[in-house]
Amino acid sequence: MARVIGIMGESGSGKTTSMRNLDPNTTFYIDCDKKGLSWRGWREQYNAEKGNYKKVDDQSLVLQIFKFINSGSKYSHIKTVVVDTLNGIMVADEMRRMKEKGYDKWQDLAAAVYDIIDTALVMRDDLTVIFIVHSQTDRDDTGYTFTHMKTSGKKLDKIVIESKLTTVLLAECKDGEYVFHTHSDKSTAKTPMGAFEQDEIPNDIAEVLKVLEEY
Repeated sequence: MARVIGIMGESGSGKTTSMRNLDPNTTFYIDCDKKGLSWRGWREQYNAEKGNYKKVDDQSLVLQIFKFINSGSKYSHIKTVVVDTLNGIMVADEMRRMKEKGYDKWQDLAAAVYDIIDTALVMRDDLTVIFIVHSQTDRDDTGYTFTHMKTSGKKLDKIVIESKLTTVLLAECKDGEYVFHTHSDKSTAKTPMGAFEQDEIPNDIAEVLKVLEEY
């Protein structure tokens, strides 16, 4: 069973940038937003020549990449897979099928996203799969706010993506500093009990993985 982690946050909260210290020699980056990465020198780290970077927003192609990496052989050196962002897949599917009427397309979308996460969970034991997802903050009539992963369609809301993950970090730019929230505080952020004492930690997924490996 692979370790599967969720990183959620608003645009500009440092979600992608938090991947900057991953080892590109052991990381495969799936760019579902097709926008490139957000730190200087990333093109030398992740590119087609190195075979560790792909711009893909189609669910079937993402699953195909998962299959290749999970099979070992050529990809046995890969230890971390990043999907950035899961929303890129959802939006692309919605746009491709925007002229379709009826409820079926939303069921298909929910099934597609569920399959991606479910497949990640049963990949190689030595793999970590990181899903980067936009966040959404809801406010009720009393003013209470709650932040969770943003999804497309009510079917995915019922699934609750976070329920499939043991670690969900909330990225935020706070007073000019980029941080991860590790525990629930009006959000679906969560980490294994005792893994992180602090509610806020530096925005660096490489350091997070070290802690989880030692846990």
